[in-house]
Amino acid sequence: MSQSTIRKALPSDVPAIHRLIDEASKVVPVIPRSHFEIYADLRDFFVFDEGNGAQACCALHITWHDLAEVKSLVVAEALRGRGIGRRLVEAAVEEARALGIARVFALTNVADFFKRLGFVPADKHTLPQKIWGECVRCPRFPDCDEVAVIFHTGVANQASAGFPDLL
Repeated sequence: MSQSTIRKALPSDVPAIHRLIDEASKVVPVIPRSHFEIYADLRDFFVFDEGNGAQACCALHITWHDLAEVKSLVVAEALRGRGIGRRLVEAAVEEARALGIARVFALTNVADFFKRLGFVPADKHTLPQKIWGECVRCPRFPDCDEVAVIFHTGVANQASAGFPDLL
């Protein structure tokens, strides 16, 4: 049996990440990403790999000095139910802690999954960087049915005069 691992994505993973997200976007509300977007944000991505390439992915995207988003969480259909999504989100949260980020959020249609991982419901309107930076480009905006959930990492808020806390 192959060793399974959660690792940071490599450029060679981009075709598999694109395929995972593209296939999922046809059946669940995952925003499609172009190859260009994935390459541009590649350092945000974690992948699950059992020795034959990326079979699941998740990104941690920094949106502000103390705030990051878990996004593009997709697990290949054949691997669902094995805790891989949980492991990917946990890796993202650990990276947020290591970076000194106090809060991690997700916009999701599966809030119960995130709640089991310690996320709590949040008001989308408290996320202006996300809403006005990316959501306005989404075809579902402004009629999005996703809910916001947030996780407090335990890292002290590192607000400074140069980065006012808008939330």
